[in-house]
Amino acid sequence: MTRRIRKAVFPVAGLGTRFLPATKTVPKEMLPIVDRPLIQYAVDEAIEAGCDTLVFVTNRYKHAVADYFDKAYELEQKLEKAGKHEQLELVRNVLPEGVRAVFVTQAEALGLGHAVLCAKPVVGDEPFAVLLPDDLIWNRNGPGALKQMADHAEAHGVGAIAVQDVPREQTGSYGIVETGDFRDRSGAIRRMVEKPRPEEAPSTLAVVGRYILPGAIFDHLEKTGRGAGGEIQLTDAIASLLGEQQIDAYRFRGTRFDCGTHIGLVEATIRFALDHEKLSEAASEAMASALRELGVTDIS
Repeated sequence: MTRRIRKAVFPVAGLGTRFLPATKTVPKEMLPIVDRPLIQYAVDEAIEAGCDTLVFVTNRYKHAVADYFDKAYELEQKLEKAGKHEQLELVRNVLPEGVRAVFVTQAEALGLGHAVLCAKPVVGDEPFAVLLPDDLIWNRNGPGALKQMADHAEAHGVGAIAVQDVPREQTGSYGIVETGDFRDRSGAIRRMVEKPRPEEAPSTLAVVGRYILPGAIFDHLEKTGRGAGGEIQLTDAIASLLGEQQIDAYRFRGTRFDCGTHIGLVEATIRFALDHEKLSEAASEAMASALRELGVTDIS
């Protein structure tokens, strides 16, 4: 596997029940971090890595994601007539020229592996990326996580899965990888263990939502039976693939915000507000004021 990735798959068919009632009408991928929805951050990361075909695996009820990436002719006309050129450019540049969005329906919720399999007609047999928008990964002064991984995968002719170090007591919340000869930022994956107890975890390297996989993964997904929860597990298919192709665990540079949780969404909003060109000073003052009202004086 030496080709550069050109296609990225975004599984966005989940119901987002953790964020109800907000997600009753708004998909969780459309929840905003300051002034941009979660999905936009993942899309920008994929485009930076060189992807020009974005495959959104959605369900038949989720129209907001497709609407967001579609042209908004009436809105654009109103902004243009009003002379609001800055806002007009923001609307027009949701996707840059030369990048296309493809939408595939996952008719039945059968897990992440099944969602990825739904993208097979678009991806074909070439290497591709999978990005879970819930995991917002931010590298303030360098390339995004997926570009780091894509560079590594292309240079070494391997697949790659993003990992981060977690406290051993938290291994039961993640897929954990066992690697051979992990050096600097990468190591070949020997096996993956789903949510092991701390005393049984082979390492503290936890899988997070970025993957670069060969097209051969689809054959393994088609042969993989339903696993935990009656779903087709991507982890099971990757475990089967390891016997044929090398997949590296890659420890990316940057900060991950778990925006599939309430606190993760709040943390990301605070951090991005503090870094925002126009909002940083006001956000800092507002947070300091709120802490003072709560009687918090020591924030060291």
